[in-house]
Amino acid sequence: MTRRQILLVIAGLMAGVFLSSLDQTIVSTSMRTIADDLDGLSLQAWVATAYLITSTISTPIYGKLSDIFGRRLPLISAILVFLVGSILAGFAGSMYDLAIFRAIQGLGAGGLIALPLAIMGDLLPPRERAKAQGYFLAVFGLSSVAGPLLGGLFAGTPEILGVDGWRWVFLLNLPVGLVALGLVLRFLHLPKTRRRVRIDWLGATAVIVALVPLLLIAESGRDWGWASPAALACYALGVVGIIAFILIEKRMGDDALIPLGLFRNDTFRMATILGVFVGFGMFGSMLTAPLYLQIVNGSNPVVSGLQMLPMLIGLMTASIVTGQIIGRTGRYGIFFRTGTASLALGFLWLTFLTADKPAAWMMVGTFIIGLGLGQLLQTLTIASQNSVRARDLGVATSSSTFFRSLGGTLGVSVMFSILFTRLPGAIEAFADQPANKRALLNALSEGQVRTNQANEAIIDILSAGADSKAAEDAFDSSSTFLTYADERLTLPFREGFNDAAVTMYLVGLGVMIVAFVISFFIRTAPLRDKSALEEAADEASETPETGVVAEEISERI
Repeated sequence: MTRRQILLVIAGLMAGVFLSSLDQTIVSTSMRTIADDLDGLSLQAWVATAYLITSTISTPIYGKLSDIFGRRLPLISAILVFLVGSILAGFAGSMYDLAIFRAIQGLGAGGLIALPLAIMGDLLPPRERAKAQGYFLAVFGLSSVAGPLLGGLFAGTPEILGVDGWRWVFLLNLPVGLVALGLVLRFLHLPKTRRRVRIDWLGATAVIVALVPLLLIAESGRDWGWASPAALACYALGVVGIIAFILIEKRMGDDALIPLGLFRNDTFRMATILGVFVGFGMFGSMLTAPLYLQIVNGSNPVVSGLQMLPMLIGLMTASIVTGQIIGRTGRYGIFFRTGTASLALGFLWLTFLTADKPAAWMMVGTFIIGLGLGQLLQTLTIASQNSVRARDLGVATSSSTFFRSLGGTLGVSVMFSILFTRLPGAIEAFADQPANKRALLNALSEGQVRTNQANEAIIDILSAGADSKAAEDAFDSSSTFLTYADERLTLPFREGFNDAAVTMYLVGLGVMIVAFVISFFIRTAPLRDKSALEEAADEASETPETGVVAEEISERI
């Protein structure tokens, strides 16, 4: 492949990454409008869970299949499945339909998440790969901010070209996906490997058995109750699935879906563990910060999306600079420590939040967190890829992404659970202080306050004693009741939400401190000088009995 062809392939891969990462953020912003239009407000969690389950489970499967059959066909299949799911979701007639179609989208998204970075490893040596992956992360950061803005725009527009505005949240994927598909079909031509392997069907089944119940409880635990019979059943089934998966993978050896032999490598093992913590901090901060800005600072969804720009700037700046430094020096170990230190510093900054601080305080904290993420995300991928053989590049990349996604799911679950568990008590504690109680009673004694419809929801919750169900339901439905209500009545809610959020960020700080300690135990091997395809050609020429046709690979390179 010529340099121009490689650049065009990279452009197609970046379009695919943009497609999958934009989809996650744009849908979450517009979900309430979608649920209202389809009369399924109570079912919206299942729409998110369906996508999460299929995308997480399919990620390692795509990685393994690409190591067996080559990257091109799995990537094309992932794009096509994602686009089919997008079209179906765009014309969904009910929330049940939408959940099924989002699950189909998730099946494609797993490949769009895992395969582009693996293909980068095939095409480029690690030093050049570091530079390119910096731009991939910049695309990811751009989609994280553009998603809420576009989601708010589409959700707020009744019709576009005769179609409901929210349906364009899914239909927008078509032009972007077709561009990615066209570039991949035209320019991505990688040599195919030919080796006999056993396909790990049992391992894939065990992954499903293990993860589906655990992801279900992570998404629905607050509603079901963490110790409810349904939750206990999910825990038990998940543990059984994990044990079965480990036994199956041990038996399958190198043909396993996630070969356990990879974890014998110190670098891969510690980078994977650190990736779980990084995922915890990344998704925990990205999803809670906009909510804080809307509840405490009174921002609407579009404005809160703009207020997340500092995180994007920090992530883009750090990822590009880090990639350039790694490309020139070949050193990357220091970024594990500086990156986790930045994450810890960002969470520490957020623990000093108060309800009367401007939104700029949150923006500074997310900027620092963005700096940490920009240093870590590509460095973790490079370390994982650099620690394995060329034949295992796909499964190593997808496994790294897979465990980081699990960490993100855990982070969102834990952070939101802490937030909403702590919230009712924090609201009551503030409202019960003598001075605050007098101010509330004085406000409620005014007839104009009591008869104002905008204050109705707050008065109902205060009358019920701000019990957990009332407070949680209020914030789950909408934050607009705080925007238009009397400020004397909203003050306990803003103060309570701030106090609960500070507790949540303290937990995040503890997790990031553990990640900082772990970063000192990662051994970094020198970056290799050749791409994975060049290494595969060298291996094939030395060991022709592996079944790889060395002449074909050399000719294609």
